[in-house]
Amino acid sequence: MRERWFGATGRRVPEIAVEGELDLDDALVLHDISETDRLHEAHEAGRPIVVRARSAEEIKAALAHPEVAAALVPPDRRDLLDVDLRELTYGP
Repeated sequence: MRERWFGATGRRVPEIAVEGELDLDDALVLHDISETDRLHEAHEAGRPIVVRARSAEEIKAALAHPEVAAALVPPDRRDLLDVDLRELTYGP
């Protein structure tokens, strides 16, 4: 399981997690990465950022941003925990 830094908290978290199973503290939770101003403001403040994702492509888009700590998948999409980002990004 690959991990990322959870903002400036000093904590590392899984890069893909099931929503409701990760302690989000004061993280900024976004529905997608289109809110770039909020994304950059939170990053500058050291606030953790997580993005909700319902598909492999949404996970890839969210995690393409280094300031995003994790992609959150819904409980009914646990299969997305096994997404191979390397293969999705670079191919087999």
